[in-house]
Amino acid sequence: MRNPFRYFKTSPEIIRLAVMMYVRFPLSLRNVEDLLHERGIDVSHETVRAWWNKFGPLFASEIRKKRAGPHQDWSNWRWHLDEVFVRINGEIHYLWRAVDHEGEVLEVFVTKRRNRKAAVKFLRKAMKRYGNPKVIVTDKLRSYRAAMKELGNEVRQETGRRLNNRVENSHQPFRRRERAMSKFRSTKTLQKFASIHASVHNHFNQERHLNRCDRFKESRSQALAEWRQFVA
Repeated sequence: MRNPFRYFKTSPEIIRLAVMMYVRFPLSLRNVEDLLHERGIDVSHETVRAWWNKFGPLFASEIRKKRAGPHQDWSNWRWHLDEVFVRINGEIHYLWRAVDHEGEVLEVFVTKRRNRKAAVKFLRKAMKRYGNPKVIVTDKLRSYRAAMKELGNEVRQETGRRLNNRVENSHQPFRRRERAMSKFRSTKTLQKFASIHASVHNHFNQERHLNRCDRFKESRSQALAEWRQFVA
């Protein structure tokens, strides 16, 4: 693999830091520029934009490879599916999200509609990468039932009050980022950023509420050390 930092004057450590700050935290490009300036790093917000556009997909790919090796099976015990609306240039689009029973974001997908055809396309994309789950939890949107029937997964679907809280809570980090970015301007940009954001969120999500303090700090330091080695 060629060194992606080859023609950049800035050190890889600074680029990794800038991309992590922008994607992981609800910061604008100018916020990242100011924070880097406080650390003695003089770059413009447009440079930060160029960095995340180029290196964001590379870092997300490294995360996915590390979290799912060639012989590792994904947990397909229970999936949770949900969709939220996102405005692009004043028009409503839908961001579909699938998470497993541990809160790991498996797939995100952007569509213009929320019908059976869109649900089928989203499910096929997720199952092509991760296989077929034993249980699929959804809300009562009729598009899900029609899609399950078409794919032969109707008996695996579960709906009910509060059953889908896990995936609904997983929308919150993205919503915070959306507000900081002042919306999106194209479906391509939304799909790209949502995919990168999901991978970065998975990497740094250490489930603080489930781990002891010492275990959490150890996992957090390990995740940060691994991030500094991506595309090394």
